[in-house]
Amino acid sequence: MSKVRAVMHGAVSIVNAIATGKGATLGISLQVEAVIEATAGTGIYYENKESSLSARLIRSVIEKAVPKNDLQNSKITISLKSEIPSGYGLKSSSAISSIVSLACAKLFKPQINDLEVLRHGVEASIESRVSITGAFDDACACYFGGFVVTDNYNQKIVKSEKASEDLSAVIFIPRSRKRGNIRKLKVLDGVFAQAWTLASNSDYWNAMLLNGLATSTILHSDPRILTSVVEAGALAASVSGNGPSVAAIAKKDNVPSVRRAFSSLNGTTMVSPINNQKAEVYEV
Repeated sequence: MSKVRAVMHGAVSIVNAIATGKGATLGISLQVEAVIEATAGTGIYYENKESSLSARLIRSVIEKAVPKNDLQNSKITISLKSEIPSGYGLKSSSAISSIVSLACAKLFKPQINDLEVLRHGVEASIESRVSITGAFDDACACYFGGFVVTDNYNQKIVKSEKASEDLSAVIFIPRSRKRGNIRKLKVLDGVFAQAWTLASNSDYWNAMLLNGLATSTILHSDPRILTSVVEAGALAASVSGNGPSVAAIAKKDNVPSVRRAFSSLNGTTMVSPINNQKAEVYEV
C-alpha cells in the first residue's frame, strides 16, 4: 500500500450558481493539504477532528473515488490541513471534496482524468447536502486555479483562463455568520443570468459587481460595502458563495486602501493573492 500528499487552493465567487445552475469563480492562494495513506485493514480514519458535515462529505467522496474491492480491503487514514475558513463562502467544502478525490485517484485509479476526479467530489457534495448544485464551478477553480466559468448542471467548463499575477483578494470575514435564505436567490435568476453572460465574455469585474449587488440584497449583506471598496480602488467586490464573507479583487498596489475600507466593520480581513496553479498530488 502507499501514501500520497495533495495540495489544492480556495476560491471566491464571481457569479453564484444557485439561481441558474451556471457559475463563475476565481482561484485564490489559501491552501488545503491532504495526506492519505492506504494500508492493510478496513475502515476510514481521520487524524484531525472533523466536523460531522466534513466527515460525511469525505466518506461520500471516498466511497465514490475508491473501487469497492479496494475499499473493503484497505484501511484509509486521512490528515487534512486547511488555511480556508470554513462556512464563509470561500469554497472550503469544494476544496476538501476535490482534494480527497484527487488523492484517492492517485492511490487507486491513477489513470482517470481531471474531470472524473472532480465529478466524484461534486456528486458527493450533492449527496451529503453540502451543495445544492454540486458546486462544480467552485471545485474547478480550486482544482485548476484562475478564472473558471461553468455550467454546473451539465458539469461543463465553458471558459477557463489565467488571471493576472498582480491581483489579490481582500476578504472580509464578518463576526456574525448570519445569512439569508439562499434559495431566494432564484427570485433574481434573470440578474444572475446576465452576470454569467458577462463572465462568459471575460467581463469578470462587472459580472462580480452585479453578482455582489444581487446576492447582498438577499443574503443580508450591506451593498454599501461593495461601493466603498470599489471607491477605495477595488476592481470588483461581491459576497462570496452564499456568504457571509465579502471578497474584493484589487491590484496589489491598491490592497492597503481596500483593506482600510473594510476596517470599520465588525470582523476580520485577510489578503490572499490570486492562484493560477493547478492542484498537485504525489507519493510520499
